[in-house]
Amino acid sequence: MNVNSILLTIALLFVGLNVFTFFRRQTYKQTEFDTRLFSHLFVSLLGVMIGFALIYYALSRDSVILVTSLETMTAVEPSWRNLLYFSGVTLLSIGFGDLLPIGPARLFALLEAAIGILLPTAFFVKSIYKKED
Repeated sequence: MNVNSILLTIALLFVGLNVFTFFRRQTYKQTEFDTRLFSHLFVSLLGVMIGFALIYYALSRDSVILVTSLETMTAVEPSWRNLLYFSGVTLLSIGFGDLLPIGPARLFALLEAAIGILLPTAFFVKSIYKKED
């Protein structure tokens, strides 16, 4: 098993663990703002963002994964700053369009964007519905 496969596996497990830990907590019951639930969401989103930055890093070791334009295919340097930025913009569904994923990074970007939409939705649902005792 090469280093990229190990990195990719660890990063995927890290992302999965962050999503799982968010959904496994069932003790929230408020009708007003719950800072514990919000901080849990924030930490989960931060963990997912870092996990996907690791995935993009592992993918970038084999080939170019981010470009500035699909026409010119100008490669973006895979620095941690760029990878964290791209991961954050994708996770939060901002999508400025200044960095574009290519190759296998496109699939992971879609998955990250889906998680970025579903986790806050789950936060909203958890904060509204009261757990039955």
